[in-house]
Amino acid sequence: MHPTRTDRARHLPAMLLTFLALLPCTAARATTYELTDPTTSVVGEDIRVNTVYEDTLYDLARRYSLGSEELIRVNPGVDPWLPGANTPLLVPNRHILPPGPREGIVVNLPEHRLYYYPKPARGKPQRVITYPVSIGKMDWRTPLGETRVIAKQKDPVWYPTDSVRREHAAAGETLPDHVPAGPDNPLGRYALRLAVGHGTYLIHGTNNPIAVGLPVTHGCIRMYPEDIEALFGQIKVGTRVRIVNEPVKVAWVDGELLLEAHPPIDAQGQSIEPDLPRFEALLASAVGDAPVAIHWDYAREVLKRADGVLATVGLAAEPDGGAPAAAAADAAPAAAEPASTPRSAAQP
Repeated sequence: MHPTRTDRARHLPAMLLTFLALLPCTAARATTYELTDPTTSVVGEDIRVNTVYEDTLYDLARRYSLGSEELIRVNPGVDPWLPGANTPLLVPNRHILPPGPREGIVVNLPEHRLYYYPKPARGKPQRVITYPVSIGKMDWRTPLGETRVIAKQKDPVWYPTDSVRREHAAAGETLPDHVPAGPDNPLGRYALRLAVGHGTYLIHGTNNPIAVGLPVTHGCIRMYPEDIEALFGQIKVGTRVRIVNEPVKVAWVDGELLLEAHPPIDAQGQSIEPDLPRFEALLASAVGDAPVAIHWDYAREVLKRADGVLATVGLAAEPDGGAPAAAAADAAPAAAEPASTPRSAAQP
């Protein structure tokens, strides 16, 4: 695994890192990794930074290619709007790749993250690019399953459905019949239309970047403006899209069992407190019959915390310290039960 962007920073001299930390917040940077080893299942590095007085956690989340909630969750007690100068923060940028085929687009809903696997060039290693996303809220839940991109649109026009207009009317807001392309369009400047729901679901940008990473959409997948622009240029019509619900992911690295847990989502797409017995069952299912010594007390702490930060919760029991054959790097935890079919709405 050879990260090609953000993670190179860990190799820079300390003085240069200090200088970079003092720079004002910039736009989001997708994190790109080369998977030179096909068995690689963990990418990225968690890093620590100190704030400057201009920072907010929302700005920093965007700078480090995170959703706002990701950064707030792992830094409890820090005011997201006024963290203050020289406040130490953990930036969680280490990820276990979702189980299943590594092709096209994969969106893991509990993680609020999209993974894109470009088709590798001849003789070149596969890459993965990750982006934070927003997902559906309440009964507008983003649908699970496999689909594909059926159309690409620059400067889309938003046509609110009757149900969306009623929702806004109940809140005292009147929506127009349509919103033309421009700064007030909640779809942003780029949209990828999916086959699911008769083409009513989109992966699109936003005019409200601060909400990226939250369950706030009407079923669509929302991205930072610069992220959807970058993705839009790479995606072809027909690209496979797989939307999964994997709150618990595991991986083997050098004989260590790594665990990554995220808040599960309920039938309405809302993040909820983990059901600890169920999470334990997911972890046990992922490990299977592999000879491994799990520190269950610590694993339960990690599962209960569900903050997305990777933790070593077990060791391979084999003499050579290698990963047991029954628990390969891509061992897939049992999928969370899918919710009922959501309403169809091509809404932001």
